[in-house]
Amino acid sequence: MNNSSERKRRINFFAIALVGFLLAIVLFGCGGGKGRSIPSDDTPTSGTIQISVDESFKPIIDSQIKVFMALFPQTHVIPHYKPEAECLKDLTNDSIRMVIVTRGLSEEEVKYLKDTLEFAPIWDKIASDAIAVIVNNKAKDSLFDMSDIRSLMNGTSGYKLKPVLDGKKATSTVRFMLDSVLRGVPISPDVAGADSSQGVIDYVSQHEDAIGFVGVSWVGDLLDPQQLRFVNKVRVASIEAREEEGKYIKPYQANIATKRYPMTRGLYYIVKENYGGLGRGFANFMQFEKGQLIFRKAFLVPAKMDFNLRDARITEGE
Repeated sequence: MNNSSERKRRINFFAIALVGFLLAIVLFGCGGGKGRSIPSDDTPTSGTIQISVDESFKPIIDSQIKVFMALFPQTHVIPHYKPEAECLKDLTNDSIRMVIVTRGLSEEEVKYLKDTLEFAPIWDKIASDAIAVIVNNKAKDSLFDMSDIRSLMNGTSGYKLKPVLDGKKATSTVRFMLDSVLRGVPISPDVAGADSSQGVIDYVSQHEDAIGFVGVSWVGDLLDPQQLRFVNKVRVASIEAREEEGKYIKPYQANIATKRYPMTRGLYYIVKENYGGLGRGFANFMQFEKGQLIFRKAFLVPAKMDFNLRDARITEGE
């Protein structure tokens, strides 16, 4: 082989290698997904992200976002509060890279999303929550057991109370009632559906015969001025403790942590990123100390931080 041929061979080799290198950079920049590009300023502590959040958790997620953006001024987290089912649908929405809901993903969902996105989303539990039962301040009844709640939901109750949920379908509260309380029995058409958790509180505050169901973060933080106004309008009912007949308790943190309170559920994030972007940054913030302390302040139970229980004498019943 002469020197001219050898020189051409080397030039072709380096040209092919350069093209391959540039192609690898492009593919990495697309995040390994189908045409998904990574903004140059998108890091765990900078950039803009849109997230879908179960409306039941608006107060606590608003607090998380406020603190996160204050600590990292180059971030902009834009929440869209909606029913849980709509949040889960957004997992296939390119503009939404993170959802916050009351459950993780099933194996079938992971497989589907992996096929769709070409990578598997990451998800984890960040806190435990409870569904609080609220009644009007003038209501005569504020002690209920789970059979009472079940009969209120299926329309067979002897109570002259009008139940109201944060929607008729697609919300996490409705799903909890169907799956964990009614266990497949349909919800009675007599159960009212407000357009939001705020709507539930407003309805109960205006109707003496109403009984409502909301996430505890809407009524748990007594240091929040807005929630203090809620508490002045309604009161949180006591529910019979799990496996403790005759013992009625409220959704306090200790009762949620030990699952003595019978209507508890988890809070999860799901992130659609296979690189270190703002979605992972915000998820990490909620899992680490500052985010976990915000959950604790809102009377949820942190999932990633030790929660010590101490014996104390507290009268929880009416």
